[in-house]
Amino acid sequence: MAAEAHALQGRTAVVTGASSGIGAAIAERFAAEGAHVFLAGRTRARMEETAKRIRERGGQATVVALDVRDVRQVQELVEQAVHDTGRLDIMVNNAGLSHPQSIVDGEPEQWREMLEVNVLALLAGCQAAIRAMRRGSSPGHLVNVSSIAGASEARGVYGATKAAVDSIATQLRKELEEDPIRVVNVRPGAVATSFGRHYDPALVQGVAKSMGIEAQVEPGAHWPDALVQELERKVQPQFLSADDVARAVLFAVTQPPHVNVFDVVVRPQKALSI
Repeated sequence: MAAEAHALQGRTAVVTGASSGIGAAIAERFAAEGAHVFLAGRTRARMEETAKRIRERGGQATVVALDVRDVRQVQELVEQAVHDTGRLDIMVNNAGLSHPQSIVDGEPEQWREMLEVNVLALLAGCQAAIRAMRRGSSPGHLVNVSSIAGASEARGVYGATKAAVDSIATQLRKELEEDPIRVVNVRPGAVATSFGRHYDPALVQGVAKSMGIEAQVEPGAHWPDALVQELERKVQPQFLSADDVARAVLFAVTQPPHVNVFDVVVRPQKALSI
């Protein structure tokens, strides 16, 4: 069932991790449905490109460059959205990253980064959004982007952080039963984005080559848009597009007030084996 035209007209949405991938796609979908979207992330230039596309289509977008590991910056992001628009309706905690090393061989500072981005920033975003929504007079949504890795075996520290996200969503749903605030826990499978930028470039290039895609990637850098587009075009049965996830999120936040689409699992039709 498709969302009605301009289903989010007049609403305000904050999306973290909006520099690319799922966050950018959610921002574009929300803006197309009438929301004023605040795109938050570290890479201002990429967010400005997305905001430009939104404005060219008649939408509203504000770019906020920040580091979600700084709790105060997350709180200030929410306050800016409320100050500028007078409300907050949807908070999308999408920022996340993975360092795929094993626990035995991993780097503690990389564990810290995953815990701060994937868990602490999400908690801070939820808390700030709840406080802002309670001051308002309309229903709201907390959307937390988790992963199927949270319920999978042997997915390392990343999987542990996503298991924490799942647990946080369950706890929040209980805490907010008497509030008009619904919690949406989104668990994507493999998505064609730059998410794997911290993986060994040789592994990424090898997997891409096995799929008939020539790729040059740099450690920690966003993958070239051309590579992401090729993944979407050539290996759709094994990868979702970021927009596939965004459409699922849009569905969840456009249901009637008495409906809570709580746990959304979105995965490709065919399993990806690496």
